[in-house]
Amino acid sequence: MNLQKTFYDVSELWCEAKRPIVKHSTMCAYLLTLQTHLLPRFGTMEIITENDVQQFVIDKCTSGLARKTVRDMVAVLKSISKYGNTHGIFQLGEWEIEYPSYTGNRSLPTLSLNHQRILMRHLIEQPTPQNIGILLALCTGMRIGEVCALKWEDVDFTQKTVTVKHTISRIYNCELKSTEKVQSSPKTKNSCREIPMSKQLFQALKTVKKQSPSPYVVGTSVQSKEPRSYRDYFNRLLNQLDIPHLVFHGLRHTFATRCIESQCDYKTVSAILGHSNVATTLNLYVHPNLNQKKRCIDRMSNFVGII
Repeated sequence: MNLQKTFYDVSELWCEAKRPIVKHSTMCAYLLTLQTHLLPRFGTMEIITENDVQQFVIDKCTSGLARKTVRDMVAVLKSISKYGNTHGIFQLGEWEIEYPSYTGNRSLPTLSLNHQRILMRHLIEQPTPQNIGILLALCTGMRIGEVCALKWEDVDFTQKTVTVKHTISRIYNCELKSTEKVQSSPKTKNSCREIPMSKQLFQALKTVKKQSPSPYVVGTSVQSKEPRSYRDYFNRLLNQLDIPHLVFHGLRHTFATRCIESQCDYKTVSAILGHSNVATTLNLYVHPNLNQKKRCIDRMSNFVGII
């Protein structure tokens, strides 16, 4: 009897096995990847070859999707295929996939030092429940979901630290065909972290705490701030201050970039950002320029001491 099933059939079984053991937001992301990308391409197949996957990768990268996005898709594809193979209902071959070289602009969205000073001066001079989340992101590198989920109980004014324990996001639920706001733990265990406050952030938080009736640091409602609406507020503030457009996540990049520029050690920066390993920090933010390379060569030559 042939027990071989199509990729669509196996994906249904895989989803049911995964549902009890992953976060709801993760499950929604899997379903969206399946419905949007994987099932239209592989749904009817009973065998998926290396050539099939390689062409899928080329097509998706050529369409403009980031390599990381495509890698995540292939990871789901492989996980489902492996599940089917383990249960004897799907054939899994060895895939050695190559990803097209990235030739675009690798620079991350960040504020210039001058624009950062303009923005920070405004936020420090006007510490309000609306402004405080932007200052938090600039001074700690917190993500927007972490900023919106932060409660006053997570702020320790004695130790002068902020503890990141939750995040808020709006996800698309394929089954309900609508979006929903979800509060959960951060993406990885390293994302749960304790961050010291700068003097400016400490004073601003103390001022806002006196004004705020909310359990949440950002906003004045008993409910958490909606990340989407907070992005809109941030964009309006940039326009008001005549600062060029920047995505909110660019505040995190700005914080990390300034840390590296001020010669903070990479391991500490990685821990503050909540990266799973220091390699992520190095790959994103450490790109020595020619002057830094020259100084490195000079130090090495002076150490050797040959005249």
